[in-house]
Amino acid sequence: MFGTLDNMCHRLVVDLVDALLDGPRAEHAFLLKAMFAGTWSIRIEDEAALSVVVVARGSATFTGSDGPRTVCEGDVVVVRGPAPYTFADRPDSPEEIRILPGQVCVDPHGVLLDDAMGLGVRTWGNSRADDATVMLIGTYERETAVGALLLEQLPQELVLPGLHLPVADLLALEVIRDEPGQGAVLDRLLDLLLVSVLRSVLPGGELAPTDPAVRGALRAMHEHPDRPWTVQALAQTAGLSRAAFARRFAEQVGEPPLAHLTRWRLALAADLLAGTDLTLATIAGRVGYADAFALSAAFKRRYGAPPSRYRAAAS
Repeated sequence: MFGTLDNMCHRLVVDLVDALLDGPRAEHAFLLKAMFAGTWSIRIEDEAALSVVVVARGSATFTGSDGPRTVCEGDVVVVRGPAPYTFADRPDSPEEIRILPGQVCVDPHGVLLDDAMGLGVRTWGNSRADDATVMLIGTYERETAVGALLLEQLPQELVLPGLHLPVADLLALEVIRDEPGQGAVLDRLLDLLLVSVLRSVLPGGELAPTDPAVRGALRAMHEHPDRPWTVQALAQTAGLSRAAFARRFAEQVGEPPLAHLTRWRLALAADLLAGTDLTLATIAGRVGYADAFALSAAFKRRYGAPPSRYRAAAS
């Protein structure tokens, strides 16, 4: 994962979806096929960084911060942690199962349920019936700084109806297999599922900036964080006056151009610190800082710790 990130920063060519592939990369991810029938309710309190749930068959009620919503076959739910959420057969079903951090499953009284509800390889629930609701669940326990920055564009909960993704069909077949190297296969399928989902809402989708000038400037700063960007230089890239560019960028992105550039540079730096042995001076040059001292000062303001301590904690 981090070798790829180092190459990405070295060549300095990246768009948002490419960066996601180098961002929240699954590693020993939690994947499960859940099967439920009758009256059921699961409250997820695992505090995971990111979860993707595909309704493979049947229907369910998803309840997040915006209240209950019916999800059906082919729908996908993406949830950014750590807030809890619920899946159930209907909104008023009593809570039967709680999923705690570490994917520990308990009943409302705290009694462990893992063994009692096992239905086979990575399969879990209360029914094997042909009419049971089937959900494919993939969970990222952590995410990189680049991944976190990019996923901030998403709401805490995202329900995407009727996607019917081919990769979900392949995941449904592979999740119940027990073969050598199966964990790695499932990790990559989860990554592909996530990127397939996010392609519908990131570049070219409903969450991307609609202003082509702003999109062009974003791409320029993301592809070349090492350049000494100023608002004027970015405005020229966008073909706008300085004032018009700054206004339109803030309206579309939600923050001023240089504030976004700083967050992007420091996210790249954080992942290079965590995943490579590059010197701080080398990292500084790659992400657009004059020297290690300038990067260290900015990094500490952003992450609350100097680069050396951040790297040590990550390792």
